Amino acid sequence: MVQSVVPAYRSSGSLEALQELVDVAGQVPHEVARRAGLSVSELHSLRHLMAAPMGPVELARELGVTSAASSGVVDRLVARGHAERRPHADDGRRTEVVITDSGRVEILTRLAPMFAGLAATDAALTDDERAVVERYLRGATAAMRALM
Repeated sequence: MVQSVVPAYRSSGSLEALQELVDVAGQVPHEVARRAGLSVSELHSLRHLMAAPMGPVELARELGVTSAASSGVVDRLVARGHAERRPHADDGRRTEVVITDSGRVEILTRLAPMFAGLAATDAALTDDERAVVERYLRGATAAMRALM
């Protein structure tokens, strides 16, 4: 199929492995969220909040949803004790959403096995192998970003 559209395209083990990785990566958030009793939006919100507190509008932008939808996500996370609304540190008129220890534990506990497996896979590579893998993955990322 792809070869008929892109004549230079030839399937290979590395391209098949990359496709499998992309497919699995798309399924992971749904499965992790299901196991945690969260929606995918709630899971992604916690992931974003791990990096830094955000205002509800910023969070909506990151999630690609409306402010109203983001507010509902935040309400559910607050009700579960995974996030808190606080006055913004620099502008008391604004609110920011902050992940709680409960939210951090939820995310880290669910994702720790994956991070451990990735770290073990990376540690098994030589520096030269790691450089090749990095170059390949950055090229693949650039090819995908070209669609955005």
